[in-house]
Amino acid sequence: MKQQNLHRISTSPTKNLRRSLVKTATHIAQSQALLSDAVDLLPSEESGFIQTDAPLERTWRLAQSDIVRETGAEAARGRLEMKLDGGPYRIRYTKNGRHMAIAGKTGHVASFDTLTGAIHNELQLGETCKDIVFLQDHSFYAVAQQKYTFIYDRDGVEIHKLKDHISPTRLEFLPYHWLLASVGSAGYLKYQDTSTGQLVAEHRTALGACSVLAQNPQNAVLYLGHQNGCVTLWTPNLPHPAVKVLAHLGPVASVSVDPSEGGRYMATAGKDGHVKVWDCRNWKGAVREWSLRSGGKGDAEVEWSQKGVLAVASGGSVNMYTSPSIKTVHNAPSQPPLYMTHPLPSASHRPITSLRFAPLQDILAIGHAQGTSSILVPGAGEGGMDTGEGLDLYEGVKGRREREVRALLDKVQPDLITLDPEFVGALAPPSKLTTKLPTTGGSGSSRANEVPYSRLSRAERLQVSGKADVTEEVVSDADEKDADGKGKIDREEREKRKMRGKGKSVKRYLRKQRKNVIDPTAVAIRAKLEKQKAERKAEIRRVKYGDEPQEKSSALDRFKRTSKV
Repeated sequence: MKQQNLHRISTSPTKNLRRSLVKTATHIAQSQALLSDAVDLLPSEESGFIQTDAPLERTWRLAQSDIVRETGAEAARGRLEMKLDGGPYRIRYTKNGRHMAIAGKTGHVASFDTLTGAIHNELQLGETCKDIVFLQDHSFYAVAQQKYTFIYDRDGVEIHKLKDHISPTRLEFLPYHWLLASVGSAGYLKYQDTSTGQLVAEHRTALGACSVLAQNPQNAVLYLGHQNGCVTLWTPNLPHPAVKVLAHLGPVASVSVDPSEGGRYMATAGKDGHVKVWDCRNWKGAVREWSLRSGGKGDAEVEWSQKGVLAVASGGSVNMYTSPSIKTVHNAPSQPPLYMTHPLPSASHRPITSLRFAPLQDILAIGHAQGTSSILVPGAGEGGMDTGEGLDLYEGVKGRREREVRALLDKVQPDLITLDPEFVGALAPPSKLTTKLPTTGGSGSSRANEVPYSRLSRAERLQVSGKADVTEEVVSDADEKDADGKGKIDREEREKRKMRGKGKSVKRYLRKQRKNVIDPTAVAIRAKLEKQKAERKAEIRRVKYGDEPQEKSSALDRFKRTSKV
């Protein structure tokens, strides 16, 4: 085929045509070569996961020592055990997964670089710490302490004391909106703008103390788990939950949202001993449900990875499940196939209080009573780094500053947080305020089909809302002839009939006003009606008797001097 093309090019009659054909053929060959390279480099759906050779082999039989032995030296560094005395611990990673922060229940707080092992700071706060979260990067992090929420810098210096966040239990940071969200024992969900320092929203959940908080990275909606078994979805612009689901028969212990498929699936664990996977698009019931492998009823933790691996911690072990088995609809509760499992060394490590997958890495960090443990989970992390999103492991100081400035300029307003983020840029639906008025055959209401409700007259608004006076007679074109069909009704008579009962709505308003309350509006309306009534009587007297309107007589008129002629 190539020889035929070259022969066809070489036998072309003109020099310019041959040059153009050579250029086109070279471009096509280069494009095909680049396309084949791209197909080879693109990650497949099953890349990174453990594959078995024989049908009877099981991946969950592999221990961490076997995985470390087969992996490279750089990946094996992720397997780490830290024995600490201030547990149990909560763990958080930065967006690029390089820096990690831990907070112990007794007040031990530390942050360090997982790539180099350098410790940024270590604090002994001397009071209960319930959660920790990084802000825009590793330069600042927030700690949910016993009474308030505090913000510290990289060196461990206290920067802010957020007194509006009282007795917080869980914290979340929305990176694209620069919002720090907290929920506490009082049952209030609060949003704090970290760029301006303003309290954006404060919602009363009315469901008691809450200790479960998670966010959907796709639309920035917050998920709360409550003591009555309900899971509620919240946005800053709604004072009530956008969605409320009865997930468990007991208190909700943990909630997590799958980032691999755009936040479509949610996993919940309850103190009733069950784990459920939900489809957030229809909420028609749990997609998959199974009981905890530990067999006991108590606290459990769930966490999704970037590639859709679900980690469930209960008792003294952590179990991992992969898609699509956990996302396939099953009517009856049944255990999904197990991908990996990791038992804790001893019972003294219980309880497990935190699970966090490291972004861009196949590492799962476990927080327990004796410190933290990092295990290897092949296939859990996303392979590609997006430097524009701040996912660069080797980002320098200059790049971090430029990214922070761009993030501030591109900050998304809290009003745009909704369940369906695709509404931005879509066509607006037709206005529901443009209402067709009920007509009696005339054409007087055709204007209402073209003008919105806010531009309608007062009479048309009353007619749309059903509050118009039905006793008022409205003459249409069909009623212009009388019953005998002898011609049109006199115009003056029709005007009199049209004006009959016009003041009834005003009188009804005045009757509703309490007489013992002085309302300036009602007083002005009554004075105006009295004046119109007096003028109407004077006009009738002048037409009937030919009298001129006389001024109101007074008792002092007897002392007036009469002019002598």
